[in-house]
Amino acid sequence: MMNFKGKMVVFLSTGGFVGKIPFAPGTFGSVEGLAVCFFLSRVPVSLSALLAIALILSAVWLSEHAERIVGKKDPGCIVIDEVAGMVVTMVGLPFNALTAIAGFVLFRALDIIKPPPVRMFQEGLPGGAGVVMDDVAAGIIGNLLLRLFFQ
Repeated sequence: MMNFKGKMVVFLSTGGFVGKIPFAPGTFGSVEGLAVCFFLSRVPVSLSALLAIALILSAVWLSEHAERIVGKKDPGCIVIDEVAGMVVTMVGLPFNALTAIAGFVLFRALDIIKPPPVRMFQEGLPGGAGVVMDDVAAGIIGNLLLRLFFQ
């Protein structure tokens, strides 16, 4: 039987069990990330950047522990990495329908295709860092591309 800490790790790492949806859990996790982006767009950029960093660090810790609980390496049910990657994609950018849709599509494409150097982070880092940092790398690339296009 799982203790309270284990239940909370699973709850948070799966995005409130969104990761348990049997199809496209990463896409649904990214949608949750968009909701977080909406709220972060309402605070000063410096605070949203700090909160994004806190989210990344928390996601690494949660993913590390969730992998052990689930018993699999980078299981699809962990979606906190998609939430973090989506936040990185949008941090510091204006949040509106156009940027949200473009950011979502761009992040999902980068997360699925995993162009270099994104794949290197997933394959080269152990545990929670390997789960999260490929999504963060995809988010950084997405953020830079959005800045080129929208600013």
